[in-house]
Amino acid sequence: MVAVMSTPKSNWLAAVELGLVSSTFSTIVSHLFAARIGRDAAVDWMTVAAIPARDWAISTEPSWSSILIGIAFHQWADFSWALVFFGVLGRWTAGLRPLTIFLLAMPWAVFTSATEWLLLVPLLPFWQPLFTLQQPYWIGLLVHMSSAAMYPVFSWLRYPLGRAPNTTDVVTAKAWGTAALATIAVLTGLAIFASLDRELPWMGADQQSDQNYMRHMTTHHAQGIELANLAVSRARDPHLRSLSMLMVASQTGEVRIFERWWRSWFDASMPLCSASELAAMPDLLSDGQMQQIKSAAPDQFDTLFIHLMSIHHAGAVKMADQAWRGQGDPRLRVMAHAIRHGQQGEIYLMHSASGFDAVYASLRNMIADNVNR
Repeated sequence: MVAVMSTPKSNWLAAVELGLVSSTFSTIVSHLFAARIGRDAAVDWMTVAAIPARDWAISTEPSWSSILIGIAFHQWADFSWALVFFGVLGRWTAGLRPLTIFLLAMPWAVFTSATEWLLLVPLLPFWQPLFTLQQPYWIGLLVHMSSAAMYPVFSWLRYPLGRAPNTTDVVTAKAWGTAALATIAVLTGLAIFASLDRELPWMGADQQSDQNYMRHMTTHHAQGIELANLAVSRARDPHLRSLSMLMVASQTGEVRIFERWWRSWFDASMPLCSASELAAMPDLLSDGQMQQIKSAAPDQFDTLFIHLMSIHHAGAVKMADQAWRGQGDPRLRVMAHAIRHGQQGEIYLMHSASGFDAVYASLRNMIADNVNR
């Protein structure tokens, strides 16, 4: 019997296959894992879709078309980075061992996610500040890391199907692929239990503060949604209408997460805020202010809306900043950091921030509350 030699595929062909695998893996993981850290995956995909599709992609409830465009755009980006890593740089990367590939892939994920967040999306070629101002950098980093985590499988994919030699590198790559499938299975199970109000138990050190924050932010968001819905129907500036739609979608998604976490963690329905709590809530608009915006003349509505929503957002940023710096559940703190970033970003977007100003604002918003100083 004559042994058949297994000749590796071209780096580019194997890179194409790896790009499809890694981008699909990151899409599935991102979608399943998002809600575990307080993100509404549908809203995030819609925000990604707004990079190529602009305001057309944005609605008060993410549409399937926007979600699919966002997923497709994300997969195209991840696929492209894999082609660069194993195609353009294949002379140096293709022959590396799986663990070495993994060790290089993690800083590669840092580089690629930062390049997108700081340059390619807010500046050239897309010139779309919404993504960078609305989503903190670490969200994109986690997505890119999940994609790059699949790069070690390249050591297996570089051979024709069924003809890979039984080397240590190939065995390692196959085990890596099996672990990836197991990860998807675990995340799927967590998502199913979450849909039944069975999230992992609360894990903080200050339950009372977490409960107060969740109740207060839910109430604060309810008014924000009401205010944003007014702009959806009344704003004259088309971009302001689209931004208001995003506010409705993102805050509605966050309220759903708060309510699901409350039922899961505390096995009860979330109590309403008392009159004294409403009076003490940061920048909750008064009945008079709400009546003022509802009765505003058409030519005054946009300016008044931006003014009042900026005040309202500042209150949410203050509450989220306190929760982020507190001792609550890590998931709630991570979510609070994203809320602090996104609502500050929306203030800048309402004031037409773009280009380098948007990038600079996003970097500052990642670090601190910059609207209540």
